[in-house]
Amino acid sequence: MRVPKLKQGPTTTVEEPLDLVRLSLDERIYVKMRNDRELKGRLNAYDQHLNMILGDVEETVTTMEIDEETYEEIYKTTKRNISMLFVRGDGVILVSPPLRSGTL
Repeated sequence: MRVPKLKQGPTTTVEEPLDLVRLSLDERIYVKMRNDRELKGRLNAYDQHLNMILGDVEETVTTMEIDEETYEEIYKTTKRNISMLFVRGDGVILVSPPLRSGTL
């Protein structure tokens, strides 16, 4: 029986797009979602479909209303904190690794 060789080298290499997500495990990330939702939280787990489990999440939802008198667009943002959240991957637009400046 032949035993497959394991990859040699550091575990911090990025060879595939999901490697960037893997490097962000247990780090704070930014996730842009469909329907003008944004999430900032700690990545606890993910899979190949970008389903994710986030902890200590701050969700920001932006809604747009049109003033009936002036027809101006009025943007409102609503924020809420969620201790644990399952994110379905088909709604994910963008995943950003943690910023090095520590602003997340």
